[in-house]
Amino acid sequence: MEDASPGVAVVTLNRPDAANSLNTKMGEELLHAWTGLSVREDLRCVILAGAGRHFCAGADLKERNGMTDKQWSAQHEVFEAMVRAQLAVPVPVIAAVNGAAVGGGCEMTLACDFAYAGEAARFGLPEVGLGIMPGLGGTQLLRRAVGERRALELLTTGRLFTAAEAEAFGLVSGVTAPDALMSTVMAVAGTIAAKAPLSVRALKSVVREGAGLSLAESMDLELTHYNRLFRTEDRREGVASFNEKRTPDFQGR
Repeated sequence: MEDASPGVAVVTLNRPDAANSLNTKMGEELLHAWTGLSVREDLRCVILAGAGRHFCAGADLKERNGMTDKQWSAQHEVFEAMVRAQLAVPVPVIAAVNGAAVGGGCEMTLACDFAYAGEAARFGLPEVGLGIMPGLGGTQLLRRAVGERRALELLTTGRLFTAAEAEAFGLVSGVTAPDALMSTVMAVAGTIAAKAPLSVRALKSVVREGAGLSLAESMDLELTHYNRLFRTEDRREGVASFNEKRTPDFQGR
């Protein structure tokens, strides 16, 4: 993990020789990283990327080969905590996906708030061919991203799909040339980092929490955050900077 610019952190999956496949150590390191990022008050956006040619080819099946049921369960508990810690990060998390994003790699992409992909990216949840199913939120996050009918098709066939298909399905926000992917995502992260940080955090919270509420309840939730925000120093700075025709200097207060 590193700070790429003020307020923007980059978490890099760094096992390129193994297509960044997810082993126990990586799961523990990601859990530590997400937990630490969640309490950083200066944080405004996070990028999740993979080192080398791939994003993440899923769980490391070489490590899993020969595991007892007890060992498998213990490892998966680490992965479960990892992805829940990722989902709990209070600022937007953007996936930058090159190459394979399969199995757990696809689930980590889905656990991001949105994603961009290189043209050669490939996605899929092929667990049905291994006698299991996604266990890191993949079934529910995919359904929310692409709809129930498309999700069931992708889950029950286990087929891989292209970056262009992922964009058409609504799983990624854009597709770029592979060498332009990080610059594109960094630009988006920079745009978010320049906005009022309390507003950004509130927007993520309202959109996520409101998804499980009725319309009336979700509108009440929106108003709760709105009524808090208009009393902040950042709201006063935003209006003043607009009228003074200058760039706002938001402080998160």
